[in-house]
Amino acid sequence: RALQRRASGNARRDLMVFRLQVIFCLLFVSALLAGNVAIAHEIRPAYLQLTEVGQENPNYHILWKQPVVQNKRLPIEPVFSDECELSDLSPPEVTSVAILYNWQANCDLSETSIHVTGLMVNHTDVLVRVETMSDGVENYVLRPSNPTLDLTKGGAPALDYFIIGVDHLVFGVDHVLFVIGLFLFIQAPIALIKTITAFTVSHSITLALSVLGLVKLDQGPIELVIALSILFLARELVQEESKRSRLTLGRPWVMAFLFGLLHGLGFAGALADIGLPEDDLWLSLLLFNLGIEAGQIAVIVVLAVMAWTLSQMNWKQHFNKLAAWGMGSVAAFWTIDRALLLF
Repeated sequence: RALQRRASGNARRDLMVFRLQVIFCLLFVSALLAGNVAIAHEIRPAYLQLTEVGQENPNYHILWKQPVVQNKRLPIEPVFSDECELSDLSPPEVTSVAILYNWQANCDLSETSIHVTGLMVNHTDVLVRVETMSDGVENYVLRPSNPTLDLTKGGAPALDYFIIGVDHLVFGVDHVLFVIGLFLFIQAPIALIKTITAFTVSHSITLALSVLGLVKLDQGPIELVIALSILFLARELVQEESKRSRLTLGRPWVMAFLFGLLHGLGFAGALADIGLPEDDLWLSLLLFNLGIEAGQIAVIVVLAVMAWTLSQMNWKQHFNKLAAWGMGSVAAFWTIDRALLLF
């Protein structure tokens, strides 16, 4: 009877653990699908350029590039001082990644502040370039935590580009999922570091090539293939080792490098079309990539702590399997959704 009671207690405990794992997996998938999955890898910065065209009677030409995500205008807007009247210089121009507005302001914008609405809700940034006849060119970055630009002060520190890179990693959900998949797939620390580094290097290559205008591809197919890359990795995770692809078994860093090229294009294409200031190009690219690397390291540290905790509770193996199924479910949703948008 004692053995029966013990066995019954163990069975109830195992059933409870299984239910908790299933609930966690369902919550994981639901949070991703109900959250910001529509902008999973499309954290596209807006671009605002202010050019002074008159010194005695100050007035400015304004170029506003408002991102288009999933064929919808991103709901962010620049708000200028009440004393500034804006007039259209030309009709709005619509491209695949942005709507371009050209305005003229009949005031001295260098003595005012500019606020951009909607940054916190949409998790995006605004790159600002100000060209004045007296001070030359200054670059700024507006972020969700600081959406107001006071033009009476100096330019934004270059560190902002580093923070944009961290944001790109953290809020680019499909990028995070791919890093999680690599962590679950590779157990050896040295092999994991090599694979993540290969992913970052390839991401940086396509980012630089795209921003420099040497590579330019339509974003629709790229976003579709990115979703397929996560679906492929999730499938590999749920397969028995003997049935896995040679690409993932032999040299996983090669697989990470190849898929990293695609993930880099997912952001870089939009970034190139929105625009980056040429005089700050290399510094912004360097800091952006360092920010991505820092974000990836932070994600891996959190995953390592979680893995150690789960291993102490004997949940790690079940968690890895459920996490892989969760990744695959979300990636399948993205694949279908992006294919429908494309075709």
